[in-house]
Amino acid sequence: MSDPEAPQAGPQDNTTPGPGGAAEAASEAGAEVVAEAARFNQARTAQSLALLEDYTEMIDDLITELGEARITDIAHRMGVTHPTATKAVARLKREGLANARPYRGVFLTDAGSEMAARVRRRHRIVIDVLERIGVPAEAAALDAEGIEHHVSEVTLAAFERFLNRPSG
Repeated sequence: MSDPEAPQAGPQDNTTPGPGGAAEAASEAGAEVVAEAARFNQARTAQSLALLEDYTEMIDDLITELGEARITDIAHRMGVTHPTATKAVARLKREGLANARPYRGVFLTDAGSEMAARVRRRHRIVIDVLERIGVPAEAAALDAEGIEHHVSEVTLAAFERFLNRPSG
């Protein structure tokens, strides 16, 4: 005979998962970990791409202003050392975004020029949105430097629709 005062296990006992409950919980937890890892990986990729984008944009600016982009000028404008700029340009070359000619400087490939144009367009749109919502011009320009690299095409399209709406 069982003791009526003793706790009874049964269907109402929720302390232990039923058949498949532990597996489902583990599967959900695993999916969350995978999703989180994917978000971090996406952020790292975006940061890595942001560096390439900044350099292509700067090189394009220098070429427009000076006719060429020398490593010294790139380093100075980017606020980095000569070796850091040299490494970045080497990466641009590996990625097919730039060519460097001895004693002549750095020039963008067609792909590099296209990247610089895309970045410049995104930058302008982000600044325009920030200013439209009341952010002072100087703060908008500074904030756009970070935002421009992480804004998705979907968000960018929404920004453009916002900017094209009649203000009122």
